[in-house]
Amino acid sequence: MKVLVTGAAGFIGFHLCKKLLYDGHEVVGLDNINSYYEVDLKYDRLKELGISQSDSQVFNELTEASLKKGFSFVRMHLEDRENVSKLFEIQGFDVVCNLAAQAGVRYSLENPEAYIDSNVVGFLNILECCRHNNIKHLLYASSSSVYGENDKIPFSVTDNVDHPISLYAATKKSNELMAYTYSHLYNIPTTGLRFFTVYGPWGRPDMALFLFTRAIDKDEPIKVFNHGNMSRDFTYIDDIIKGIQIVLNNPPDRTGENKSVPYRLSNIGNGSPESLGDFIAAIEVSLGRTAKKEFFPMQPGDVPRTWADVSELEKMGYKSKVKIKEGVQKFIDWYQYYYK
Repeated sequence: MKVLVTGAAGFIGFHLCKKLLYDGHEVVGLDNINSYYEVDLKYDRLKELGISQSDSQVFNELTEASLKKGFSFVRMHLEDRENVSKLFEIQGFDVVCNLAAQAGVRYSLENPEAYIDSNVVGFLNILECCRHNNIKHLLYASSSSVYGENDKIPFSVTDNVDHPISLYAATKKSNELMAYTYSHLYNIPTTGLRFFTVYGPWGRPDMALFLFTRAIDKDEPIKVFNHGNMSRDFTYIDDIIKGIQIVLNNPPDRTGENKSVPYRLSNIGNGSPESLGDFIAAIEVSLGRTAKKEFFPMQPGDVPRTWADVSELEKMGYKSKVKIKEGVQKFIDWYQYYYK
């Protein structure tokens, strides 16, 4: 297939591009390389995919000749309606994996405009391009954050999610509603994946595993929120990519539960939450150091626990296999290699 992966310089997007290329697909990656976190890490991910930093600058000028076979990279904002449309017209994609988004719950409290621009306006542009270019399947990233402070566990896609507690969560919920509308009106097969706390090598520096590892490695205290009374459905990146592959190859049709609309929502997680204490302990074991802990109350927009009901995805063949100790060790091995 010819696949567009937005957010290609991001954590999940990078790993997905790598796997799609390994499987023989033709991939075009798109990313705006913003400064939400260190851009060197994003450029190093692209380097692993065969794209140098100078290459990413060249592709600011989008022409048909600038896109090559195998893997190409385009530096672009999703809000750039004209050039996003041009990219779709030039390439003739079969499927689209929209993983680009302004991420982070806490950042949304200070920079709300960034979330509307990327996650709402940008997603609308993707939907419009899918509508006008005969895209066979749009897979897009939603988030476990849409569940807010739901008390019922595990979280199921049938649960009510009308009370987001962060703007980030609200934009992800809006993506699901927008996708449903386009599936209904224009018969576009769409799948929204609600990701649960993804971790692993090449991960995001603003996530807990990266923050804890960096602090413990430097013998600095780590910030433990809600006084440590938290749990997360930590999911290793390889399991996430396998799940994406399964869903990508099985677009929704009109024979499912909702027979009138080719639309699907799925949780994608481990299906087995871990306490924050056990997570920190795994990092301590892998680093061979003891963490210095500073305890704080819950942060605005955060939730005490997440737990994914992945039963529907398991019916399609998905199975999370990597346990927390193994996954944390793999991340630590990468971290120590990458930062020498």
